[in-house]
Formats: sequence, structure tokens, C-alpha cells
Amino acid sequence: MSTLLREIEVKYRVTDPPALTRALTARGAVFSEPARQDDQAYAVNGWTYGQSKVGAAFARLRTENGRHTFCVKKPLENELACAEHETEVVEREAMHAAILAMGFYPTTRIVKTRRTARIEDMLLCLDEVDGLGSFFEIEVLVDGARSAVEVQRELDRFAHTLGVELVRSTETYDSLMRAALPVGG
Repeated sequence: MSTLLREIEVKYRVTDPPALTRALTARGAVFSEPARQDDQAYAVNGWTYGQSKVGAAFARLRTENGRHTFCVKKPLENELACAEHETEVVEREAMHAAILAMGFYPTTRIVKTRRTARIEDMLLCLDEVDGLGSFFEIEVLVDGARSAVEVQRELDRFAHTLGVELVRSTETYDSLMRAALPVGG
């Protein structure tokens, strides 16, 4: 039997992206060139905003540099601790139709520019999200035996050692986009 790997992350709003980049570079991070990501998020039929995401399946269809990927995430302990399965797909529109046929519906579109780097086992993501602003994510892959909340505490402690102002968010980008919509939108 294989061990379940989970993606566990912490996310922050960033008030001074250049200061954060300098702090991470001083720690040895070497950032990638910016990449534009166009994500369509999906929720399983029957789930609506306001309900818990824990235990529900969510899908994402991403296009980056002409390459399309399909991902399914299932939050386990909280929204930012998920079992995740991802694969490349050839045709975005055909995959969109397949996702709908599997019982998902489109929720929000998230378009962002992302730069990534690694420090030890942490994937660092600096995101400029259209309509939301600047964010910093720290992600790690862990086996099923570790507490997601404890891993998130460790990642948060690392973030606080950087000496820059960060405002923690416990929500995913689709939820943040939804909350940013005008009332009735």
C-alpha cells in the first residue's frame, strides 16, 4: 500500500513584495522567471460557498505557457492541506467538458503571475493575482502520518523569521476571489 502524500501550505497577503524577495534571496532562494497561470476552479455538484471544503473534491484546469494540467484536490484537515492528483492534458476545452461530465461545475477563474523557488523541502511561490494583489505561498509535500496543522505551524514560523510584513490567509484563491466580488456579483 502506498503512503498518501498531501500538499500542505500556508498563504499570506504581501504588502511589500520586493522586501519579501530580498529576504528570501538572502536565504538562498533563486526564483524562476515569471509564469502566467490561467486557472479555472471547479467544485463538485452539491457543494456551495459557505459550506466546509474539508472532505469535498475540487478540480482545477490550468494553462501555463501553452501547457494544460488537470488537478483534483480534496481538503483533509483544512482548506490548505489536501490530497492532490495532477496530470497534463492535451486539450483544455475537451478536459473542461470532461470535468463537467464528472459532476463538477465552474466556480471562479484565477489568473496570476507566479515565480517559484525552493529552500530545502519548501516550494516558495510569489504570486501576483489579478484582482487580489500580491501573495506568498509556502508548500510542502508530507506523508499521511504528520499533522497538517503542525506542519502549517512550522511553515508559519519560517515565514515569521523573514522579517517582512505578511498577513496570513487560511482561504484558497477561489474563495478569496469569490469574497472580493461585489455583493450580488
